Amino acid sequence: MWTFPKSDLKYRLTLRVVAVSAVCFAAISAYFLFDADRSMRARIDTVAEITARTLQLQHGKTQWISQPRTDFPDLQDIAGSVMMPGLCMAYRDSSGDILQRVCGGPPGDEAAPYLFAVLYRNLFDPGREVLRPVQFRGAQVGEAVVSVDPAPLTSQAWRGAGRAMIVLAIALPLLGGLVYAALARALRPTRLIRAGLERIVADDLSARLPRFDLAELSAIRDVFNHLAESLGMALAERNELTRRLIALQDDERRHLARELHDEFGQSLAAIRALAASARQGAAQGGSDVLAECDGIARMAGDMMETLRGALFRLRPPDIDELGLVASLEGLVAGWNGRSRGQSRFDIKLSGTFEDLPAELAANLYRIAQEAITNAAKHAGASRINLDVAVREVETVHSDCPSREIELMVEDDGPQNDRPIKSGMGLLGMRERVAALGGALTFETGPGGGSVLRVVIPAEDAHGLKAEVAA
Repeated sequence: MWTFPKSDLKYRLTLRVVAVSAVCFAAISAYFLFDADRSMRARIDTVAEITARTLQLQHGKTQWISQPRTDFPDLQDIAGSVMMPGLCMAYRDSSGDILQRVCGGPPGDEAAPYLFAVLYRNLFDPGREVLRPVQFRGAQVGEAVVSVDPAPLTSQAWRGAGRAMIVLAIALPLLGGLVYAALARALRPTRLIRAGLERIVADDLSARLPRFDLAELSAIRDVFNHLAESLGMALAERNELTRRLIALQDDERRHLARELHDEFGQSLAAIRALAASARQGAAQGGSDVLAECDGIARMAGDMMETLRGALFRLRPPDIDELGLVASLEGLVAGWNGRSRGQSRFDIKLSGTFEDLPAELAANLYRIAQEAITNAAKHAGASRINLDVAVREVETVHSDCPSREIELMVEDDGPQNDRPIKSGMGLLGMRERVAALGGALTFETGPGGGSVLRVVIPAEDAHGLKAEVAA
Protein backbone atom coordinates (compact mmCIF):
# COMPACT_ATOMS: atom_id res chain seq x y z
CA MET A 1 0.00 0.00 0.00
CA TRP A 2 1.32 3.43 -0.98
CA THR A 3 4.55 2.05 -2.39
CA PHE A 4 6.51 3.88 -5.05
CA PRO A 5 9.56 2.25 -6.65
CA LYS A 6 12.80 4.16 -6.11
CA SER A 7 10.99 6.89 -4.15
CA ASP A 8 12.47 8.83 -1.29
CA LEU A 9 11.86 7.30 2.14
CA LYS A 10 11.04 10.71 3.62
CA TYR A 11 8.50 11.34 0.85
CA ARG A 12 6.86 7.94 1.35
CA LEU A 13 6.65 8.31 5.13
CA THR A 14 5.28 11.84 4.78
CA LEU A 15 2.58 10.61 2.41
CA ARG A 16 1.60 7.93 4.90
CA VAL A 17 1.41 10.39 7.78
CA VAL A 18 -0.64 12.86 5.70
CA ALA A 19 -2.98 10.08 4.51
CA VAL A 20 -3.52 8.78 8.05
CA SER A 21 -4.10 12.33 9.29
CA ALA A 22 -6.66 12.95 6.53
CA VAL A 23 -8.50 9.74 7.45
CA CYS A 24 -8.50 10.74 11.13
CA PHE A 25 -9.71 14.24 10.23
CA ALA A 26 -12.51 12.79 8.09
CA ALA A 27 -13.49 10.42 10.91
CA ILE A 28 -13.64 13.33 13.38
CA SER A 29 -15.72 15.42 10.96
CA ALA A 30 -18.10 12.49 10.42
CA TYR A 31 -18.39 12.08 14.17
CA PHE A 32 -19.36 15.73 14.60
CA LEU A 33 -21.95 15.44 11.80
CA PHE A 34 -23.49 12.37 13.41
CA ASP A 35 -23.40 14.05 16.81
CA ALA A 36 -25.09 17.15 15.39
CA ASP A 37 -27.77 14.98 13.79
CA ARG A 38 -28.30 13.16 17.08
CA SER A 39 -28.64 16.45 18.92
CA MET A 40 -31.12 17.71 16.31
CA ARG A 41 -33.19 14.53 16.68
CA ALA A 42 -33.24 14.92 20.44
CA ARG A 43 -34.34 18.57 20.10
CA ILE A 44 -37.11 17.69 17.63
CA ASP A 45 -38.33 14.94 19.97
CA THR A 46 -38.38 17.45 22.83
CA VAL A 47 -40.30 20.01 20.74
CA ALA A 48 -42.78 17.28 19.75
CA GLU A 49 -43.33 16.33 23.41
CA ILE A 50 -43.81 19.97 24.43
CA THR A 51 -46.19 20.58 21.53
CA ALA A 52 -48.27 17.48 22.32
CA ARG A 53 -48.60 18.36 26.04
CA THR A 54 -49.43 22.00 25.31
CA LEU A 55 -52.15 20.93 22.85
CA GLN A 56 -53.55 18.52 25.44
CA LEU A 57 -53.82 21.42 27.93
CA GLN A 58 -55.45 23.64 25.31
CA HIS A 59 -57.93 20.93 24.42
CA GLY A 60 -58.72 20.34 28.10
CA LYS A 61 -59.43 24.02 28.68
CA THR A 62 -61.89 24.05 25.82
CA GLN A 63 -63.79 21.22 27.53
CA TRP A 64 -63.75 22.65 31.06
CA ILE A 65 -65.27 26.08 30.36
CA SER A 66 -68.96 26.52 29.60
CA GLN A 67 -68.28 28.70 26.56
CA PRO A 68 -66.24 26.64 24.05
CA ARG A 69 -63.18 28.32 22.63
CA THR A 70 -62.63 28.53 18.91
CA ASP A 71 -58.85 29.22 18.98
CA PHE A 72 -57.86 25.55 19.39
CA PRO A 73 -55.22 24.63 18.42
CA ASP A 74 -53.06 27.66 19.09
CA LEU A 75 -49.57 26.73 17.86
CA GLN A 76 -48.35 30.34 17.87
CA ASP A 77 -48.30 30.25 21.65
CA ILE A 78 -45.85 27.31 21.46
CA ALA A 79 -43.75 28.54 18.54
CA GLY A 80 -42.54 31.60 20.38
CA SER A 81 -40.39 29.51 22.74
CA VAL A 82 -39.25 26.57 20.58
CA MET A 83 -39.25 27.84 17.00
CA MET A 84 -36.02 27.71 14.93
CA PRO A 85 -35.27 28.12 11.22
CA GLY A 86 -36.84 25.38 9.14
CA LEU A 87 -38.90 23.92 12.05
CA CYS A 88 -42.55 23.17 11.31
CA MET A 89 -45.26 22.31 13.88
CA ALA A 90 -48.75 21.08 12.97
CA TYR A 91 -51.84 19.59 14.56
CA ARG A 92 -53.61 16.71 12.84
CA ASP A 93 -57.08 15.79 14.13
CA SER A 94 -58.46 12.31 14.43
CA SER A 95 -59.79 12.42 10.87
CA GLY A 96 -56.32 13.07 9.51
CA ASP A 97 -56.81 16.72 8.54
CA ILE A 98 -54.16 19.31 9.36
CA LEU A 99 -55.96 22.04 11.29
CA GLN A 100 -52.99 24.33 11.79
CA ARG A 101 -49.31 24.51 10.72
CA VAL A 102 -46.62 26.93 11.86
CA CYS A 103 -43.14 27.01 10.25
CA GLY A 104 -40.02 29.04 10.95
CA GLY A 105 -38.58 30.96 8.02
CA PRO A 106 -35.34 29.55 6.58
CA PRO A 107 -32.25 31.68 7.05
CA GLY A 108 -30.68 33.26 4.01
CA ASP A 109 -27.76 30.81 3.87
CA GLU A 110 -26.06 29.66 0.73
CA ALA A 111 -27.48 26.37 -0.49
CA ALA A 112 -25.25 23.30 -0.17
CA PRO A 113 -23.85 21.65 -3.33
CA TYR A 114 -26.10 19.07 -4.91
CA LEU A 115 -23.86 16.05 -4.28
CA PHE A 116 -23.34 16.98 -0.63
CA ALA A 117 -27.10 17.56 -0.19
CA VAL A 118 -27.92 14.15 -1.69
CA LEU A 119 -25.31 12.40 0.47
CA TYR A 120 -26.40 14.20 3.63
CA ARG A 121 -30.09 13.44 3.08
CA ASN A 122 -29.39 9.76 2.35
CA LEU A 123 -27.30 9.42 5.50
CA PHE A 124 -29.41 11.38 8.00
CA ASP A 125 -32.93 11.83 6.49
CA PRO A 126 -33.29 15.35 7.92
CA GLY A 127 -36.88 15.89 6.64
CA ARG A 128 -38.57 13.14 8.65
CA GLU A 129 -41.62 13.83 10.79
CA VAL A 130 -41.93 13.21 14.53
CA LEU A 131 -45.44 12.34 15.75
CA ARG A 132 -46.79 12.56 19.31
CA PRO A 133 -50.40 11.71 20.29
CA VAL A 134 -52.70 14.36 21.81
CA GLN A 135 -55.04 12.64 24.29
CA PHE A 136 -58.01 13.66 26.38
CA ARG A 137 -59.46 11.38 29.07
CA GLY A 138 -57.54 8.39 27.72
CA ALA A 139 -58.69 8.84 24.16
CA GLN A 140 -56.59 10.20 21.30
CA VAL A 141 -58.10 13.32 19.80
CA GLY A 142 -55.28 14.14 17.42
CA GLU A 143 -51.52 14.22 17.10
CA ALA A 144 -48.73 16.76 17.10
CA VAL A 145 -46.55 16.70 13.97
CA VAL A 146 -43.04 18.22 14.11
CA SER A 147 -40.55 18.24 11.22
CA VAL A 148 -37.61 20.22 9.96
CA ASP A 149 -37.07 21.51 6.45
CA PRO A 150 -34.02 19.58 5.03
CA ALA A 151 -32.62 22.65 3.27
CA PRO A 152 -31.59 24.65 6.39
CA LEU A 153 -30.12 21.57 8.04
CA THR A 154 -28.17 20.68 4.90
CA SER A 155 -26.89 24.27 4.58
CA GLN A 156 -25.85 24.26 8.22
CA ALA A 157 -24.03 20.95 7.81
CA TRP A 158 -22.33 22.24 4.65
CA ARG A 159 -21.07 25.31 6.53
CA GLY A 160 -19.50 23.05 9.16
CA ALA A 161 -18.03 20.74 6.53
CA GLY A 162 -16.70 23.70 4.56
CA ARG A 163 -14.89 25.05 7.61
CA ALA A 164 -13.47 21.59 8.23
CA MET A 165 -12.26 21.37 4.63
CA ILE A 166 -10.58 24.76 4.92
CA VAL A 167 -8.82 23.67 8.10
CA LEU A 168 -7.85 20.39 6.43
CA ALA A 169 -6.49 22.18 3.35
CA ILE A 170 -4.31 24.36 5.58
CA ALA A 171 -3.30 21.76 8.17
CA LEU A 172 -2.35 18.85 5.90
CA PRO A 173 0.30 20.68 3.82
CA LEU A 174 1.68 22.25 6.97
CA LEU A 175 1.75 18.86 8.70
CA GLY A 176 3.37 17.27 5.64
CA GLY A 177 6.07 19.92 5.54
CA LEU A 178 6.83 19.57 9.24
CA VAL A 179 6.93 15.76 9.03
CA TYR A 180 9.19 15.87 5.96
CA ALA A 181 11.56 18.30 7.66
CA ALA A 182 11.66 16.18 10.83
CA LEU A 183 12.31 12.99 8.83
CA ALA A 184 14.99 14.71 6.76
CA ARG A 185 16.76 15.75 9.94
CA ALA A 186 16.34 12.33 11.59
CA LEU A 187 17.50 10.39 8.50
CA ARG A 188 20.44 12.63 7.71
CA PRO A 189 22.85 10.00 9.16
CA THR A 190 21.79 7.59 6.40
CA ARG A 191 24.02 9.57 4.07
CA LEU A 192 26.97 8.72 6.28
CA ILE A 193 25.91 5.07 6.31
CA ARG A 194 25.69 5.03 2.52
CA ALA A 195 29.09 6.72 2.22
CA GLY A 196 30.57 4.12 4.57
CA LEU A 197 29.08 1.26 2.55
CA GLU A 198 30.49 2.76 -0.64
CA ARG A 199 33.92 2.85 0.99
CA ILE A 200 33.54 -0.81 1.97
CA VAL A 201 32.60 -1.67 -1.64
CA ALA A 202 35.72 0.20 -2.75
CA ASP A 203 37.82 -2.11 -0.47
CA ASP A 204 38.45 0.65 2.09
CA LEU A 205 37.94 -1.46 5.22
CA SER A 206 39.12 1.36 7.48
CA ALA A 207 35.69 3.04 7.14
CA ARG A 208 33.94 3.61 10.48
CA LEU A 209 30.66 5.32 11.35
CA PRO A 210 30.33 7.95 14.13
CA ARG A 211 27.83 7.84 16.96
CA PHE A 212 24.19 8.68 16.18
CA ASP A 213 21.40 10.04 18.36
CA LEU A 214 18.78 7.50 17.27
CA ALA A 215 18.98 4.10 18.93
CA GLU A 216 18.13 2.26 15.68
CA LEU A 217 20.86 4.03 13.74
CA SER A 218 23.30 3.48 16.60
CA ALA A 219 22.59 -0.26 16.37
CA ILE A 220 23.28 -0.13 12.62
CA ARG A 221 26.49 1.79 13.35
CA ASP A 222 27.68 -0.88 15.81
CA VAL A 223 26.95 -3.69 13.35
CA PHE A 224 28.62 -1.75 10.50
CA ASN A 225 31.79 -1.06 12.47
CA HIS A 226 31.96 -4.66 13.69
CA LEU A 227 31.48 -5.91 10.13
CA ALA A 228 34.19 -3.60 8.78
CA GLU A 229 36.58 -4.70 11.52
CA SER A 230 35.80 -8.39 10.92
CA LEU A 231 36.29 -8.00 7.18
CA GLY A 232 39.59 -6.21 7.76
CA MET A 233 40.81 -8.98 10.05
CA ALA A 234 39.62 -11.67 7.62
CA LEU A 235 41.33 -9.94 4.72
CA ALA A 236 44.54 -9.52 6.70
CA GLU A 237 44.46 -13.20 7.70
CA ARG A 238 43.76 -14.21 4.12
CA ASN A 239 46.65 -12.12 2.83
CA GLU A 240 48.94 -13.53 5.51
CA LEU A 241 47.82 -17.05 4.67
CA THR A 242 48.43 -16.45 0.96
CA ARG A 243 51.88 -15.02 1.65
CA ARG A 244 52.83 -17.93 3.87
CA LEU A 245 51.41 -20.48 1.45
CA ILE A 246 53.56 -18.98 -1.30
CA ALA A 247 56.56 -19.05 1.04
CA LEU A 248 55.77 -22.66 1.94
CA GLN A 249 55.52 -23.55 -1.72
CA ASP A 250 58.91 -21.98 -2.40
CA ASP A 251 60.43 -23.78 0.62
CA GLU A 252 58.96 -27.06 -0.56
CA ARG A 253 60.41 -26.54 -4.01
CA ARG A 254 63.83 -25.72 -2.56
CA HIS A 255 63.60 -28.78 -0.31
CA LEU A 256 62.69 -30.99 -3.26
CA ALA A 257 65.48 -29.53 -5.37
CA ARG A 258 67.99 -30.06 -2.55
CA GLU A 259 66.70 -33.57 -1.90
CA LEU A 260 66.84 -34.47 -5.58
CA HIS A 261 70.34 -33.04 -5.82
CA ASP A 262 71.69 -34.54 -2.61
CA GLU A 263 69.91 -37.87 -2.59
CA PHE A 264 69.08 -38.72 -6.15
CA GLY A 265 72.10 -36.99 -7.72
CA GLN A 266 74.62 -38.69 -5.47
CA SER A 267 72.82 -42.02 -5.69
CA LEU A 268 72.65 -41.86 -9.46
CA ALA A 269 76.34 -40.90 -9.64
CA ALA A 270 77.20 -43.84 -7.40
CA ILE A 271 75.05 -46.17 -9.50
CA ARG A 272 76.75 -44.92 -12.61
CA ALA A 273 80.16 -45.50 -11.11
CA LEU A 274 79.21 -48.98 -9.90
CA ALA A 275 77.72 -49.81 -13.29
CA ALA A 276 80.96 -48.72 -15.05
CA SER A 277 83.03 -50.70 -12.57
CA ALA A 278 80.83 -53.76 -13.07
CA ARG A 279 81.13 -53.44 -16.84
CA GLN A 280 84.91 -53.13 -16.61
CA GLY A 281 85.12 -56.04 -14.22
CA ALA A 282 82.87 -58.17 -16.39
CA ALA A 283 85.02 -57.34 -19.43
CA GLN A 284 88.17 -58.36 -17.54
CA GLY A 285 86.47 -61.43 -16.07
CA GLY A 286 86.64 -60.15 -12.46
CA SER A 287 84.86 -61.85 -9.58
CA ASP A 288 83.50 -58.76 -7.73
CA VAL A 289 80.68 -58.04 -10.23
CA LEU A 290 78.06 -59.61 -7.92
CA ALA A 291 78.93 -57.32 -5.02
CA GLU A 292 78.76 -54.28 -7.25
CA CYS A 293 75.34 -55.37 -8.54
CA ASP A 294 74.17 -55.74 -4.93
CA GLY A 295 75.36 -52.19 -4.25
CA ILE A 296 73.41 -50.92 -7.24
CA ALA A 297 70.28 -52.69 -5.94
CA ARG A 298 70.69 -51.18 -2.43
CA MET A 299 71.12 -47.69 -3.82
CA ALA A 300 68.04 -48.13 -6.06
CA GLY A 301 66.07 -49.28 -2.98
CA ASP A 302 67.19 -46.24 -0.97
CA MET A 303 66.16 -44.02 -3.86
CA MET A 304 62.72 -45.66 -3.92
CA GLU A 305 62.27 -45.06 -0.18
CA THR A 306 63.29 -41.44 -0.57
CA LEU A 307 60.93 -41.03 -3.49
CA ARG A 308 58.09 -42.68 -1.55
CA GLY A 309 58.60 -40.34 1.40
CA ALA A 310 58.59 -37.28 -0.86
CA LEU A 311 55.42 -38.42 -2.61
CA PHE A 312 53.73 -39.09 0.74
CA ARG A 313 54.48 -35.55 1.89
CA LEU A 314 53.25 -34.07 -1.37
CA ARG A 315 50.09 -36.15 -1.71
CA PRO A 316 47.94 -37.87 0.95
CA PRO A 317 47.16 -41.56 0.63
CA ASP A 318 44.27 -42.52 -1.61
CA ILE A 319 41.31 -42.07 0.75
CA ASP A 320 38.92 -43.72 -1.72
CA GLU A 321 40.95 -46.95 -1.72
CA LEU A 322 42.27 -47.09 1.85
CA GLY A 323 39.42 -45.31 3.65
CA LEU A 324 39.66 -42.54 6.24
CA VAL A 325 40.19 -44.91 9.18
CA ALA A 326 43.16 -46.72 7.59
CA SER A 327 44.65 -43.43 6.38
CA LEU A 328 44.50 -41.86 9.86
CA GLU A 329 45.94 -44.99 11.46
CA GLY A 330 48.74 -44.99 8.89
CA LEU A 331 49.42 -41.31 9.62
CA VAL A 332 49.77 -41.96 13.35
CA ALA A 333 51.87 -45.09 12.73
CA GLY A 334 54.19 -43.09 10.47
CA TRP A 335 54.72 -40.44 13.17
CA ASN A 336 55.42 -43.15 15.74
CA GLY A 337 58.03 -44.61 13.40
CA ARG A 338 59.70 -41.27 12.72
CA SER A 339 59.70 -40.07 16.34
CA ARG A 340 61.73 -43.17 17.44
CA GLY A 341 60.26 -43.13 20.95
CA GLN A 342 60.72 -39.41 21.64
CA SER A 343 56.95 -38.80 21.41
CA ARG A 344 54.10 -41.27 21.59
CA PHE A 345 51.20 -40.85 19.14
CA ASP A 346 47.84 -42.50 19.93
CA ILE A 347 44.60 -42.59 17.96
CA LYS A 348 40.98 -43.22 18.98
CA LEU A 349 38.18 -43.55 16.41
CA SER A 350 34.47 -43.92 17.18
CA GLY A 351 31.40 -43.89 14.96
CA THR A 352 30.75 -44.79 11.33
CA PHE A 353 33.18 -43.33 8.77
CA GLU A 354 32.38 -45.45 5.71
CA ASP A 355 29.55 -43.25 4.34
CA LEU A 356 31.42 -39.94 4.62
CA PRO A 357 31.95 -38.13 1.29
CA ALA A 358 35.41 -38.55 -0.23
CA GLU A 359 36.06 -34.80 -0.29
CA LEU A 360 35.10 -34.46 3.38
CA ALA A 361 37.30 -37.43 4.30
CA ALA A 362 40.28 -35.92 2.42
CA ASN A 363 39.86 -32.61 4.25
CA LEU A 364 39.56 -34.35 7.62
CA TYR A 365 42.80 -36.16 6.89
CA ARG A 366 44.54 -32.89 5.98
CA ILE A 367 43.26 -31.20 9.17
CA ALA A 368 44.46 -34.11 11.30
CA GLN A 369 47.82 -34.17 9.47
CA GLU A 370 48.39 -30.44 10.04
CA ALA A 371 47.27 -30.61 13.69
CA ILE A 372 49.57 -33.53 14.52
CA THR A 373 52.45 -31.88 12.63
CA ASN A 374 52.02 -28.65 14.62
CA ALA A 375 51.83 -30.55 17.90
CA ALA A 376 54.89 -32.65 17.05
CA LYS A 377 57.01 -29.68 15.94
CA HIS A 378 55.99 -26.97 18.41
CA ALA A 379 54.44 -28.59 21.48
CA GLY A 380 57.49 -30.37 22.88
CA ALA A 381 55.09 -33.06 24.11
CA SER A 382 55.82 -36.63 25.08
CA ARG A 383 52.30 -37.81 24.23
CA ILE A 384 49.94 -36.66 21.46
CA ASN A 385 46.41 -38.08 21.15
CA LEU A 386 44.18 -37.94 18.06
CA ASP A 387 40.49 -38.51 18.77
CA VAL A 388 37.97 -38.53 15.87
CA ALA A 389 34.28 -39.27 16.51
CA VAL A 390 31.17 -39.30 14.34
CA ARG A 391 28.05 -38.92 16.48
CA GLU A 392 24.39 -38.02 16.20
CA VAL A 393 23.07 -34.78 17.70
CA GLU A 394 19.50 -33.70 18.38
CA THR A 395 18.17 -30.78 16.35
CA VAL A 396 15.59 -28.28 17.54
CA HIS A 397 13.63 -27.86 14.29
CA SER A 398 13.63 -31.47 13.17
CA ASP A 399 12.67 -34.79 14.73
CA CYS A 400 15.46 -36.60 12.85
CA PRO A 401 18.89 -36.34 14.50
CA SER A 402 21.76 -34.99 12.44
CA ARG A 403 25.42 -36.03 12.52
CA GLU A 404 28.54 -34.11 13.35
CA ILE A 405 32.23 -34.94 13.32
CA GLU A 406 34.50 -33.96 16.20
CA LEU A 407 38.28 -34.09 15.68
CA MET A 408 40.46 -33.41 18.72
CA VAL A 409 44.26 -33.33 19.05
CA GLU A 410 45.53 -33.17 22.63
CA ASP A 411 49.13 -32.99 23.84
CA ASP A 412 50.87 -32.75 27.21
CA GLY A 413 53.47 -30.16 26.20
CA PRO A 414 54.34 -27.04 28.25
CA GLN A 415 52.09 -23.99 27.99
CA ASN A 416 53.38 -21.31 25.59
CA ASP A 417 52.22 -19.12 22.71
CA ARG A 418 51.94 -21.93 20.15
CA PRO A 419 48.74 -20.53 18.57
CA ILE A 420 50.81 -17.51 17.48
CA LYS A 421 53.97 -19.35 16.50
CA SER A 422 52.11 -21.89 14.41
CA GLY A 423 49.91 -19.24 12.82
CA MET A 424 50.21 -20.48 9.25
CA GLY A 425 49.08 -23.98 10.08
CA LEU A 426 46.29 -22.69 12.29
CA LEU A 427 45.11 -20.31 9.56
CA GLY A 428 45.15 -23.10 7.02
CA MET A 429 43.07 -25.32 9.28
CA ARG A 430 40.64 -22.46 9.97
CA GLU A 431 40.16 -21.99 6.23
CA ARG A 432 39.39 -25.68 5.72
CA VAL A 433 37.04 -25.86 8.71
CA ALA A 434 35.20 -22.69 7.67
CA ALA A 435 34.75 -24.09 4.16
CA LEU A 436 33.20 -27.22 5.70
CA GLY A 437 30.80 -25.11 7.81
CA GLY A 438 32.43 -26.08 11.11
CA ALA A 439 34.16 -24.42 14.05
CA LEU A 440 37.75 -24.62 15.36
CA THR A 441 38.95 -23.84 18.89
CA PHE A 442 42.47 -23.91 20.37
CA GLU A 443 42.78 -23.76 24.13
CA THR A 444 44.83 -24.90 27.10
CA GLY A 445 44.13 -28.42 28.28
CA PRO A 446 42.75 -29.12 31.78
CA GLY A 447 45.99 -30.78 32.91
CA GLY A 448 48.41 -28.64 30.91
CA GLY A 449 49.36 -28.84 27.30
CA SER A 450 46.87 -27.77 24.64
CA VAL A 451 43.71 -29.05 22.97
CA LEU A 452 42.70 -28.35 19.36
CA ARG A 453 39.04 -29.16 18.74
CA VAL A 454 37.25 -29.15 15.38
CA VAL A 455 33.49 -29.73 15.03
CA ILE A 456 32.02 -30.16 11.53
CA PRO A 457 28.37 -30.91 10.64
CA ALA A 458 28.43 -34.05 8.50
CA GLU A 459 25.27 -33.15 6.53
CA ASP A 460 26.41 -29.60 5.68
CA ALA A 461 29.75 -30.91 4.54
CA HIS A 462 28.23 -32.68 1.53
CA GLY A 463 28.22 -29.33 -0.28
CA LEU A 464 31.35 -27.38 0.57
CA LYS A 465 31.08 -23.63 0.88
CA ALA A 466 34.29 -23.07 -1.01
CA GLU A 467 36.79 -25.06 -3.03
CA VAL A 468 39.49 -26.28 -0.65
CA ALA A 469 42.89 -27.33 -1.90
CA ALA A 470 43.34 -31.05 -1.39
